[in-house]
Formats: sequence, C-alpha cells, structure tokens
Amino acid sequence: MQLPSQTDLTWIPTMHNSTAEALHAAATRNETWPSQSPSSEFSLGVLVLLAFLMVLLSLVTILGNILVILAFIRDRNLRHRSNYFFLNLAVSDFAVGAFCMPLYIPYALTGTWHLGRSLCKLWLVMDYLLCTASVFNIVLISYDRFLSVTKAVSYRARQGITSSPAIKMVAIWVFAFLLYCPAILLWEHVAGHSVVAADQCYAEFFDNWYFLLCASTLEFFVPLLLVTYFNMHIFHNIQRRQRRGSVQDCEPPRRSSLSWRFCGLPRPGASSSSEAEDSVSSLSRSWRPAVVANGPSRTETSSTALKRNFSASFCSSTGSKLQRDKKIAKSLAIIVCVFTICWAPYSLLMIIRGACQGKCIHSSLYEATFWLLWINSSLNPFLYPLCHLRFRMAFLKILCPKKFATLRSGNTPSS
Repeated sequence: MQLPSQTDLTWIPTMHNSTAEALHAAATRNETWPSQSPSSEFSLGVLVLLAFLMVLLSLVTILGNILVILAFIRDRNLRHRSNYFFLNLAVSDFAVGAFCMPLYIPYALTGTWHLGRSLCKLWLVMDYLLCTASVFNIVLISYDRFLSVTKAVSYRARQGITSSPAIKMVAIWVFAFLLYCPAILLWEHVAGHSVVAADQCYAEFFDNWYFLLCASTLEFFVPLLLVTYFNMHIFHNIQRRQRRGSVQDCEPPRRSSLSWRFCGLPRPGASSSSEAEDSVSSLSRSWRPAVVANGPSRTETSSTALKRNFSASFCSSTGSKLQRDKKIAKSLAIIVCVFTICWAPYSLLMIIRGACQGKCIHSSLYEATFWLLWINSSLNPFLYPLCHLRFRMAFLKILCPKKFATLRSGNTPSS
C-alpha cells in the first residue's frame, strides 16, 4: 500500500480535523510496520525453502497430534484421568497445525493478507485461543503430575472421577478465550477506528505496550513460574524420599506400628506427609498380590513371616514408585526447558516491540520467534505422550501392528 507524500497531505486541513488526524495516524502506523515483504527481501530459492519448511512443520504438527488423538480413541487403557489432559493438549495443537499455520504461510511469504477482513479476525481469534490453550494445558498436565507424586493417596482416590478433569479442561478453553479474544473482536469498536491496513492481518493491540505486558504475564510468565514450581517441588520430594529411602522405608516395621502401616495409615498423632501417602499408594498395588501369590499356610500366618513379607513387598513397591517418579521429574524438566525456549523469545519480543512502537525490532526477527512459538505445538506430541509407556505402546499398535502383535505374544507366556 503506497503512503501519501508530504505534498499530498497539504490539502488535508480543508477536510474535517478528525479525518485528517485519522489519515495521519494511519500513515504513521504503516511506517512503523515493516512495509518490505519477504518476497522482496529473499531470493526465489530462499522463498521456496522457507515455504517447504513451513509446510513441513504444519504436517508434522498435524500428524503428530492426530497420532495422539487416535491412540486415545483406539486404546481404552489410555482413558483415565490424567490422559484426558494430553488429549486436550493434542486437540489444541492439532488445530494450530491444521488451521493457523496453513492460513499464515501465504501471508508470511508475500507480506499481504488476501483472505479478507472477516477471515483475518477468525484467524486471529483461533491463533491466540489455541496457543494460549496449549500453554494452559501444559500447566494443567504439570499440576496433575505434581499431584500424582506429592499427593498420591488423594490423587488415586479420584482416578475414577471424570467430572473433575472435564471441568478443568473446559475452564482452560474459557480462560484462554477471555485473555485475548474479546480484545481482538472489540478493540477497534471501542477505539472508534482500526489501525490495521486492509491488506494486513494482526491484532489492533499489537503496539499497545500495557496490554501486551499484562497479557504476556498471564500467558507466559505466570505459567512458566507454575510449571517450574511443580517441577522443583517434585524434584525435592524425590530427593527427600531418596535420603530416607533405602534404610528407613525398607526396614522391618516395629510391632507398635505394624497395624497402622498394614492399613496404610499414619500412626495416631503423626502428620499426613507425602511419605505416608506414598506408602498407601504402593501398598494398594503390592500387598494384596504378595499375599495371594504365597497362598494361605500355617507358617505364613505367623507374626514373623507376616512382618517379613510385608517389609519385602513394601520395599519393592516403594522403590518402583520412586523410579517412576524420577522419570516424571526428568520428563517435566525437559518440558520446562522446551517450553521456555519456544515461548520466551516471542513473549519478550512482543513486550519490547510494543514499548518502542515496532521501530526497534526487525520483521525477520519477529517472524522467527513467531514460528518458534508454533514449533512448541509440533514438539508437544513427542514430549508428553512419548514419556509414557502406555502411549508408546498405543503408537506402536497404530504404526507397527505386526511388531506390536509379536511383542505382545512374546510377553504373554510370562504374564
């Protein structure tokens, strides 16, 4: 869009003052936005390479998240409380790859929006909604892992309750919508005019530093602090259990406390700590099979044999749960690092760009951080489900059914 020159603006005073100010504001706004499109900055070969990489990223995002959704649909073993959050994340990331990326690729390469104002608004709403929902889902998954490690008893007691995760999943989408979408839809009506050119597509608040600072705090900085807190708390919980673990948890229980530990309850007057909760969690999985496997006999009913059997079973269960919690801590550490790398540059750049009205940030740098943000949606299917054995087996069942059948038949005799 060609801007009017200074000589062309000399007749503006004859017009209404508000019209003149509006034209001048539009001219100033267009000057701050990079008018040079990528097609004029790069050669044809570079543009073809960029288009190929963008399309490839979109396909990886679509296929990776479709795989998670199909695994959830086809494998009933995945349909329990915590995995619903993975499904919610996969749905939002799939929509990013299927809707947001394809519509943005021509705009990114040509620098011009050709799809009309209405579709531009729809694209903006979907893009901000889906990316924000993806971030909030990451926080929800981290919180769920945090509860499974530190509050094992109450967490397992609510495994069969499907209403709780459903409410949380709906709340994620409601909060994500309220953060940006009302501003996208109503900003120009409240302001009385639009600052976005007809051949461009970006939010009206793109240069409003105060709004971007508040929104980025809620969208990135607060989630980052929460995910980091959950991860560190899990790490310290595991360290504390390791220090107390091999000697204290596996020593034969004293006679005075046997009945309470057998029932999986803390002694009277004892505080409800994570160790006591872990005891109940491990006990519920290991104690009953151990008794059934040994079978009823006179010798096993003696007090000494009962203590020995309980101690061995308790030690084995505690050790296996500790190993699983270590894997959870490692996967969450990777998640925090990847989330920070993908989101921090864009969030910081948006705040800086809003403060300097777009004059201090080059368009290519902004585009790079924008696509880095979307890369997080491509990595999520591999970071989250692949950290869990059940998802890996479900993926193997879908992608390599023959290998899965062979592996399953090989494990059948031993089970």
